[in-house]
Amino acid sequence: MGSKYKSATLLLLTLWVSTAGLLSAQTSSSLDLFNAAPLRASGQNVIPLFDGWFPNADGTYTLCFGYFNMNTEQSLDVPLGEGNRIEPAIYDGSQPTHFDPVPKPTLTRLFRHHWCVFSIIVPADFGDSEVIWTLESQGDKLSVPGWLLPTYVLDEESTTGRGAVAPYLSLNDDPPNFRGRRGLWEGPRIAKVGEPVPLIARIMHPESGTWLGWTLHQGSGQVEFSSAELRLDAANGAATTTAIFSEPGSYVVRVQAINDTERRGNPTYGFEFYCCWTNGYVRIDVVE
Repeated sequence: MGSKYKSATLLLLTLWVSTAGLLSAQTSSSLDLFNAAPLRASGQNVIPLFDGWFPNADGTYTLCFGYFNMNTEQSLDVPLGEGNRIEPAIYDGSQPTHFDPVPKPTLTRLFRHHWCVFSIIVPADFGDSEVIWTLESQGDKLSVPGWLLPTYVLDEESTTGRGAVAPYLSLNDDPPNFRGRRGLWEGPRIAKVGEPVPLIARIMHPESGTWLGWTLHQGSGQVEFSSAELRLDAANGAATTTAIFSEPGSYVVRVQAINDTERRGNPTYGFEFYCCWTNGYVRIDVVE
């Protein structure tokens, strides 16, 4: 792994442990020094993160990526292209273009990092190759490599250590039949600007209590959810929200579903321990 990636990784780890101190990183362009309080309301970068990987039953591997928006109020949008790309290009296109601010601490969301918001499947012979996500924000360009580092291996779908299991999910009227961070994709659906689009997430889980969080994943306009965060108290059931789109275009909205029984309505424990949740994505084509 090149020195510029080692520096970026050190920066990310330092930010996660403490927000104190002056930090810098050498990436594909230089990043300004952070001050002693790197989280600000606006004007800060989005940091791309490699969250880890897990093996698949067919011999392939899944690499998981997330991000840390260092703004507490400002969301950022970076379209796919030179400023938001994945290399090799064969893997490009599934990364987000919309980046939510660092979550505000609440009883239902205490985590600060947007965990494993997309994943990439690489072949069985991937070896020591790398997938590199480059993201430019606020004039600075940061890159992070994803690779099969043994210490970054994740439990997927379930973990015996914490007894956690990812919820089964469906995004329509079908019974829940998918779980895990590889992601369930649905659509495309057709919607109109300014008209509410119903979004249904059906959950099946051996325990009661599942948190669901909806957000914009890709798209050029704004999206307003009637409820961006929901909680199902039963082990099985459906949660419905609506989305209203501000302008025409092709969009993807993302939902993450994680069991939160252990922390009484707080999904932090699952995200922090990298297991276990399910990602879902809905493609929506919006017309006038």
